[in-house]
Amino acid sequence: MQLSSLLQKFNEPETLKMAKLGRALRAEGIDITDLSLGEPDFDTPTHIKDAAKKAIDDNFSHYTPVAGYLDVRQAICTKLQRDNNLIYTPEQIILSTGAKQSIANAVLAIVDQGDEVIIPTPYWVTYSEIVRLAGGTVHFVNTTIENGYKITPAELEVAINEKTKLFMFSSPCNPTGAVYTKDELTALAAVFAKHPQIFILSDEIYEYINYNNAHESIAQFDFLKERVIVINGLSKGYAMTGWRLGYLAASADIVRACDKLQGQFTSATCSITQRAAIAALTGDFTPTQQMVAKFKERRDKVMRLLKDIPGLVYNEPPGAFYVFPDVSYYFGKKTPTGDTIENADDLSMYFLNTAHVSVVTGKAFGQPKCIRMSFATNTETIEKGFAKIKQALSALQ
Repeated sequence: MQLSSLLQKFNEPETLKMAKLGRALRAEGIDITDLSLGEPDFDTPTHIKDAAKKAIDDNFSHYTPVAGYLDVRQAICTKLQRDNNLIYTPEQIILSTGAKQSIANAVLAIVDQGDEVIIPTPYWVTYSEIVRLAGGTVHFVNTTIENGYKITPAELEVAINEKTKLFMFSSPCNPTGAVYTKDELTALAAVFAKHPQIFILSDEIYEYINYNNAHESIAQFDFLKERVIVINGLSKGYAMTGWRLGYLAASADIVRACDKLQGQFTSATCSITQRAAIAALTGDFTPTQQMVAKFKERRDKVMRLLKDIPGLVYNEPPGAFYVFPDVSYYFGKKTPTGDTIENADDLSMYFLNTAHVSVVTGKAFGQPKCIRMSFATNTETIEKGFAKIKQALSALQ
């Protein structure tokens, strides 16, 4: 049997691959310390769960419009105006089965065969693969730790050509935690103003996990707004990863295109989740604030732990819940069994198989000198994981 050649155009996400390998070792009875997955270890707040229970009792168990219930889309509009000073109507909103589907909808609606898509690296693993699925070509722009892993206006200008159709980025960023300031977005917006053929996809799923400043969206610039696709959802900010609700805010034309695509793939997302979403978006925000405060404590703990490990180059992430150190100091060193650590892939597998700590290679995010470690877990696990990593690194010769 021969399967579709489409499967050769993209790879399995390294984040999911490492989780799968970790589960396999755990099934063998090995104690795996997981620093790989980007999932809050908090439970969904009670008022959101209560709204879902009520929805079940009220028989919200039928198909919904593909774009989602009108009152849920209105709640998103209320949130966008309240938190971001962005004015949208329900016709400019579509709900999906997670922000990942929202991104896929947008890319498939915009990108044609041969179109180029600019993605600053490091980037979230799925961006490039979705572009390839759509038949587009990825134009990576390598950012530097000196610039906080953020693309500069000069770098953006050089990357743009007549084939450029879309620019994709996240703020706060997965995997680096980079957060773009208003001044930085203003400078990028000035470049986009000169190139009206380019759409901008702004992934803002980590909006609330921001430790220093208020979140800024590139959709705030009126001269760009019709070309901006804002991606967000409930998973990170409300500890609702398994509920599967993402959303997209964009021009009505783009939303209609996404509605047409989604109607063939999944139709609407879960009706019960949609009712819970209203409670999340309009209800008590205290649980989210408490969760973010705990993430900040863990971030600070990780910064202290990193100082005790020689050879790592890193910065303090202002957002999200990852650290992304450069580990190239250890390339070329040998393990106790005589194997050579050639790259971040080798180091990640060494950690998994020898130290029994799960991390993600930076190659998956477009930066092969780095690894991603998540602190979306309890302090005990963080301390245990970093102790095992430190010991494993000290054993390299």
